[in-house]
Amino acid sequence: MSARPITRAAPTMHWGLLLTAAAMLMITMGARQTTGLFVQPIHQSTGVGIAAISFALAIGQFVWGAVQPVFGAIADKQGSTRILVAGGILLALGMALTPFMSSQWGLMFTLGLLTAAGAGAGSFSILIGATASRLAPEKRSFAAGFINAGGSLGQFVFAPLVQLAISAAGWGVAMFGLAAASLLTLPLAWPLRRKPAPAASGDAGAVAAPPAEITLREQLRISLRDRSYWLLHLGFFTCGFHIAFLVTHLPGEIALCGLKPGVAGASIALIGLFNVLGSLAAGALGQRYRMKIVLAAMYASRAAMIVIYLLSPPTPMTFYIFAAALGFTWLATVPPTAGLIGKLFGPRYLGTLFGLTLLSHQIGGFFGAWLGGVAMEKFGDYTWMWYADIALALLAAVANLPIREKSPRLQAAAMA
Repeated sequence: MSARPITRAAPTMHWGLLLTAAAMLMITMGARQTTGLFVQPIHQSTGVGIAAISFALAIGQFVWGAVQPVFGAIADKQGSTRILVAGGILLALGMALTPFMSSQWGLMFTLGLLTAAGAGAGSFSILIGATASRLAPEKRSFAAGFINAGGSLGQFVFAPLVQLAISAAGWGVAMFGLAAASLLTLPLAWPLRRKPAPAASGDAGAVAAPPAEITLREQLRISLRDRSYWLLHLGFFTCGFHIAFLVTHLPGEIALCGLKPGVAGASIALIGLFNVLGSLAAGALGQRYRMKIVLAAMYASRAAMIVIYLLSPPTPMTFYIFAAALGFTWLATVPPTAGLIGKLFGPRYLGTLFGLTLLSHQIGGFFGAWLGGVAMEKFGDYTWMWYADIALALLAAVANLPIREKSPRLQAAAMA
């Protein structure tokens, strides 16, 4: 018995739907965001260089972003179930095959292609796109933050467990454990099986929401001519650079300071824990304030946090405080970015349009992961990468300010 088509956003929050999407993102992001813990063990076990491993992970950063607009477009047209199931299988397969690879090309195939494509199929653009059309416009920012918090919770849960497994049983066993966990996404695809319905006539309060009958090609033409959309891409590029550099090389930075591997696992877990709070806060703030201001503040705060970190002594407590502070904005940029795209263009093709911004995010991620390894091999530390992080964060903060966006209060008045 098939579900009746939905023609209007329901006024309720659909908590079951949000919990399911958050649980799936918890698994896919938990597996993906802990790969940096494997860099040193793989290097020591296989002899593959740090830069070569970093390049394989950089390919993964790019692939994770590149598949999302493609998968998002398929999900927008045909529903998300097949995409989510295929993603879970690819993610598990890539993780399971990685321990058998002892060359850069093998790692590029498993970590750079299979696992990245699988994680991308069960990531933000598909999950947020699958839920957005079933929610009232004013609830989408919070919903995006709630789903995003699931991914951050996964990082908090998975990081210490993965580090423990690596220390106790070796990195191969830890990879097999992640492969098994990835299969748990398969039953979670069922509650998200309904095809997203087109909006009735665009969202009330959207800046320039197109009519519901617009085609994907027409929507892309409109979006790619919009300066605000490109400014979102620029900010998200910077976000990807930051995150990929840190998730890949923070364990190496901690090792350079002569600290134990457990500090790295705890730091990555703290990033995830505090991003749960940051994601929920960003989603809630997006309902009260202009989302472009929220984004600008988050990017500027990253520059300040990195400066403070560089001036602080390299102790475990320094890394824990840095991880907690940075974690608050880690992927909290997702809810306001997705929310702004929904405001500008409506929810009909949100999976595709947000997927394209995630592609920009992961192009930045490619350079963050790869150049971190290059800097390490060439200079022996990550100093120049930290300087690049600061400059890009300030650029992203400034770039978000010209984005056109109505005040939430004006939107509420228009909808009244």
